[in-house]
Amino acid sequence: MSFFECRSAKDHLESFSCLQNALFGMGNPLLDICAVVDKDFLDKYGLKPNDQILAEEKHKEMFEEIVKKFKVEYHAGGATQNSVKVAQWMIQEPHKVATFFGCIGKDKFGKILKEKAEEAHVDAHYYEQSQEPTGTCAACITGDNRSLIANLAAANCYKKEKHLDLAENWKLVEKAQVYYIAGFFLTVSLESILKVAKHASQNNKIFCLNLSAPFICEFFKEALMKVMPYVDILFGNETEAATFAREQGFETEDIEEIAKKAQSLPKENKKRQRIVVFTQGKEGTVMTKGDKVETFPVLEIDQSEMVDTNGAGDAFVGGFLSQLVQDKTFEQCIRAGHYAANVIIRHAGCTFPEKPDFH
Repeated sequence: MSFFECRSAKDHLESFSCLQNALFGMGNPLLDICAVVDKDFLDKYGLKPNDQILAEEKHKEMFEEIVKKFKVEYHAGGATQNSVKVAQWMIQEPHKVATFFGCIGKDKFGKILKEKAEEAHVDAHYYEQSQEPTGTCAACITGDNRSLIANLAAANCYKKEKHLDLAENWKLVEKAQVYYIAGFFLTVSLESILKVAKHASQNNKIFCLNLSAPFICEFFKEALMKVMPYVDILFGNETEAATFAREQGFETEDIEEIAKKAQSLPKENKKRQRIVVFTQGKEGTVMTKGDKVETFPVLEIDQSEMVDTNGAGDAFVGGFLSQLVQDKTFEQCIRAGHYAANVIIRHAGCTFPEKPDFH
């Protein structure tokens, strides 16, 4: 019985069991260390107010200083893990709609990540190793900007042959209908991404990728373009879209034009036209539809109600995926994405209230 036949089956329990493990995510599981910092702190470590970078040698001390100097909060993070967690929260029942693969260390932070995934009802299967400690990400917040510095550590140790290729794990990949991987994982295991992407393409399932950060579009563009032919839905924000366009020689800064050009890049599975979705913060979200590009306004929010924009992009994708996996329209997917992002920016880190209020 196919997934979507199963979704419309009268038997409620049967449709429940079909949704389980229907969404598959793979990425860098990180423990977020969040703090409201000042401009001096950003300047000291050469950080831009709104950016995502990988930690270098010069940032090592920063991880210690942020804990000493500011009030920090720890949240289970990593872009893909955040998104599948939000998708699960939006769906509520059944539990374990989302599967997540990634690498952690055998340590305290790894234990926290396992507990948090369980609390969120995500079916996380981590590859655990003891060479490297669990990865962390410093989220330095100033006003409504956030600068993210990721120290991948264990997350960088994910191995296709040690985890993804194992029969019991690959079975979970085959069970899924929708796949989501953030571009950040391109720096870790291109071969794992390609194996999953090709499976999706060959079986006419939906493979989604996020541009994730300007540095991915710029310094990992070769890996990115190896995966692009298998991408059914491409996500990104306005900064990433602009960098992607520049690196691909699109010769336009118009976001709608960039979306169109990204849509028409070569594609393996011709049964599905690529959809491109670009968010623009408080400006409308742009989505390609057929040969048109539509803009959808975001939900308004008062500046005083914004606590932390850190998880907004991940939350948008999570909301979107929660409807996609239930075979809803793309317009409904966008609406859910906007709702989830609007909720998440009222909370610290990528955290949310107990239940969503989305109809």
